[in-house]
Amino acid sequence: MPLTLLLGGARSGKSTAAVLRASHSGAPVVFLATGEAGDGEMAARIARHRAERPTGWTTVEEPVELAGALRACPAEACVVVDCLSLWVANVMGRSVGEGEIERLAVEGAALAAGRRAPTIAVSNEVGMGVVPDHPLGRRYRDVLGRVNALWAAAANEALLVVAGRVLRLEKDAG
Repeated sequence: MPLTLLLGGARSGKSTAAVLRASHSGAPVVFLATGEAGDGEMAARIARHRAERPTGWTTVEEPVELAGALRACPAEACVVVDCLSLWVANVMGRSVGEGEIERLAVEGAALAAGRRAPTIAVSNEVGMGVVPDHPLGRRYRDVLGRVNALWAAAANEALLVVAGRVLRLEKDAG
């Protein structure tokens, strides 16, 4: 079934677009949240996102074991993965190497693309801004860029959300 990847910058509307698409899927929805409330500001963000979701949805909070969480989702449910960027940060924070992160990303993308019901994955596009001035920031940007590319390759459609507008990204013809 279709895998859709929604990319965008901070507060671009990508999560809102994912919620809207899932709401129109006609299937029960599982919201797979990867965020961890490490501080008050992040807790407020998570609370705001929870309030935006329809009440009948099931929420699964899993910051690291993305493949296992995808396997556990009911086959008939539309799954929203929000978001890959926090998942990458969480996995990197547990000292997982770049090669292993990419392997886990390929595994997750294949599981998402192979599901019977739609999967909608959300991720930040961080490669369009300023080059981070510290090594960890540059490493994160590079790893997330590769993870996004791996998920986009597995996806039926990849979309870029800018200022609440959705742009379709074409597959590479080469």
